[in-house]
Amino acid sequence: MKIICVGRNYAEHIEELNNTTPKEPVLFLKPDTAILLKKQAFFIPEFSNNVHHEVEILVKINRVGKHIDKKFAHKYYDEIGLGIDFTARDLQSELKEKGLPWEKSKGFDGSAVIGEFLPKSTFHDVNNINFRLEKNDKLQQEGNTSLMLWKIDALIEYISKYFTLKIGDVIFTGTPSGVGKIIPNDALTGFIENTKLFSIKVK
Repeated sequence: MKIICVGRNYAEHIEELNNTTPKEPVLFLKPDTAILLKKQAFFIPEFSNNVHHEVEILVKINRVGKHIDKKFAHKYYDEIGLGIDFTARDLQSELKEKGLPWEKSKGFDGSAVIGEFLPKSTFHDVNNINFRLEKNDKLQQEGNTSLMLWKIDALIEYISKYFTLKIGDVIFTGTPSGVGKIIPNDALTGFIENTKLFSIKVK
């Protein structure tokens, strides 16, 4: 499987990081070794002093596809999930300043939390899903898929131009505003609507 991530897909998050709004989706990949194992704590890596949480809606691909037309994209997934794209923000800033790829700051071991998935049929409209992240039982991030600059089906169309999608691939669709630094002993809990889909301890 592969993990395909979308950057800068929520306007308020673009603003909070002082980034420019892209004309097309920003894509990057995480290796499968980035997946945080179930029931395992997240350990802050020794190479960063500023790891941020980024909660995101996830889409799991259910069939092989290439050059998928947006009108058929809905056939390529039947599960919606929630996860975290952990980002070593200090390392990312350093790499961006040098014009270098982000992978070391985004794809390190344990940087991808993949929570539980819900059937797509659970939702009346995949473009109107509320989700949130609580840190230490306090609201930290909240978003709705209606606020995506590129909605799920448009992302599948765009991504499949460049990467053949395979069964089990996971798309991280971007994070809303409210990203922030984590420290040891933080507890991170993610919800779609009022259903808890993951709970992570930080070490």
